Amino acid sequence: MSQKEIVSGIPTAAYVHIPFCRRRCFYCDFPVSVVGDRLRGETSGTICQYVEALCQEINMAPAFSQPLETIFFGGGTPSLLSVEQLQRIIEALAGRLGIGAGVEISMEMDPGTFDLAHIAGYRSAGVNRVSLGVQAFQEELLKLAGRSHSVTDILAAIDLIHQVEIPEFSLDLISGLPHQSLGQWQDSLTKAVEIAPTHISIYDLTIEPGTAFGRYFQAGDNPLPTDETTVKMYHKAQQVLTGAGYEHYEISNYAQKGHQCQHNRVYWQNRPYYGFGMGAASYVQGKRFTRPRKTKEYYEWLQNGAVIACEITPPEEELLETLMLGLRLAEGLNLVTLTENFGKEKVEEIHQCLRPYFAQGWVKVVGGNLRLTDPNGFLFSNVVLAKLFEKLGDDINQFPV
Repeated sequence: MSQKEIVSGIPTAAYVHIPFCRRRCFYCDFPVSVVGDRLRGETSGTICQYVEALCQEINMAPAFSQPLETIFFGGGTPSLLSVEQLQRIIEALAGRLGIGAGVEISMEMDPGTFDLAHIAGYRSAGVNRVSLGVQAFQEELLKLAGRSHSVTDILAAIDLIHQVEIPEFSLDLISGLPHQSLGQWQDSLTKAVEIAPTHISIYDLTIEPGTAFGRYFQAGDNPLPTDETTVKMYHKAQQVLTGAGYEHYEISNYAQKGHQCQHNRVYWQNRPYYGFGMGAASYVQGKRFTRPRKTKEYYEWLQNGAVIACEITPPEEELLETLMLGLRLAEGLNLVTLTENFGKEKVEEIHQCLRPYFAQGWVKVVGGNLRLTDPNGFLFSNVVLAKLFEKLGDDINQFPV
């Protein structure tokens, strides 16, 4: 895709942010609103008001001729919505933007936040992919992370997913939690493989400022696992999951053949997408925009016309974003396409910059694609990208457009 095509590309993906949670997990810095253990969409005026605002925003979005191919409900905890609220949002998307016949509709869900009636209703509304926030299979680690569910809730949720026959089922795990041992990590991986979801996401804990963990811990200090241990955890995940037949198709994601998350591939391939809701990011007509992260400011933004006041992403930033996102994928970036979009000289400059990492075995070219190696290239991706940003970020030469 050329720079002109990137700028004018029609989005076929939509991210919808549902910010409500029963409680805030100790590692979370997402824009969320805590509603407690008793309230959910059916009983919360706060959630009802937000759904109204969300549909208002959707109806103000620029509409193009191509229907949506992927929709992703993230959060927060989207499974706190009532079935009727979810249906209303999907109907708003269909009415304004159109929804393709083979659309992938993903929904993040937390164990203990839904029953059979809810998940059956979500399924009837069109949800065909569930991402279940398991995070760990040990009670003590769930409590340490501030999760609101138990291991019993996890197993019950998985049973409900199987009962309604959701076609695509993803399971999330976190490595590097406080007091987490290699043995516990091995146990979580083993249980995940036994459950056999079509997709597994593995996230390494990041200590974010402003979170509870950010106040309690310093990165690299006890009781957090050492860097050496987290590296072993990454290697262990790669060995166990690829050994069980999962493709390691992205730094943090594994899928059975034919079951990759199509919505997330839109991000990694740097394609345009809509974003709706508090704190949601969008990339439409070459403009990247993030909505206000706080409820009051988000509602005020809507009342003032939901104006997206930003400039088209310049080519030099587009290149850095393309490298940062595309190198996360196992197939990497096609060198012919990179050359077409950003010029031969720029691609040669990238090669020169990466020469030490070719020698170390972290980067290679396979089938005309520039890619990171698995697992070491993925493990040291931040080092590689930092070098690219250092070299290319200061370059103000005119890019071809």
